[in-house]
Amino acid sequence: MFKIVKAEQLSANVYMKVVHAPRVAKSCEPGQFIIVRVDETAERIPLTICDYDREAGTVTIVFQPIGVSTHKMVDLKEGDFFEDFVGPLGKPSDLVTDDIEEVKKKKIVFIAGGVGTAPVYPQAKWLHDHGIECDIIVGARTKDLLILEKEMSEVGNLHLCTDDGSYGFHGVGTAMLEKLVSEGREFNHCVAIGPMIMMKFACLTTKKLGIPTVVSMNPIMVDGTGMCGACRVLVGDEVKFACVDGPEFDGHLIDFDQAMKRAAMYKTEEGRRLLAYQEGDTHHGGCGNCGGDK
Repeated sequence: MFKIVKAEQLSANVYMKVVHAPRVAKSCEPGQFIIVRVDETAERIPLTICDYDREAGTVTIVFQPIGVSTHKMVDLKEGDFFEDFVGPLGKPSDLVTDDIEEVKKKKIVFIAGGVGTAPVYPQAKWLHDHGIECDIIVGARTKDLLILEKEMSEVGNLHLCTDDGSYGFHGVGTAMLEKLVSEGREFNHCVAIGPMIMMKFACLTTKKLGIPTVVSMNPIMVDGTGMCGACRVLVGDEVKFACVDGPEFDGHLIDFDQAMKRAAMYKTEEGRRLLAYQEGDTHHGGCGNCGGDK
């Protein structure tokens, strides 16, 4: 059991939990993820690590409720427990593992969309702690959906964007990137993390601008160790598994259309389960439409 030592709502639909998990905190690095289970009946939810404190033995996760298990996570308060908290999983960011002198030569820009802001933060923080400057573009549909503004402003040159113009730059993150480049800013390394469609268009933009780009893939996962194959993604002409080969890949090689198609396959069942959780199981059996199966 893993105790929640802090729980906050960051925006209209984004939540944070700080979890006491000393073994994970001791060895995790930016770019990696954990798999959490709310209780013994819940599914396994992969979540990227937002922050960690090795001395306190804590790991911070940020999530947006979508299915049944993540809605259950919303209800967990300070002092409650997760059944399982497994990690660190996946490979750390190349920015962390590459030669530090080579990383210092990079002109780095991050593009974060929505809850994708969370996994960007530990990478930008790591760079800041090692004296490396970076630019951070954070976008959301509207002001109320922006998260971690204070934290991000402390570790990089922050550029906020909203689709509706309610705060910061009026436009999407890729438009902000094009604006910075048109003003003379030079970048030779981009990390884009957010919804699949956002990462697709970020990569189309950076390819046009000639900026090598890394994305963090978040497909459906089951075991997180490469055994089930559910998280496979096509990178160039190779099949990779996000849980063990990633989650970060060369964004210009990802087949985003295939990845989005695979993700959509699970949405109908997820929706049915969420409705049953929120409204109760209204299935009466023998209705003629489904054969009475639950």
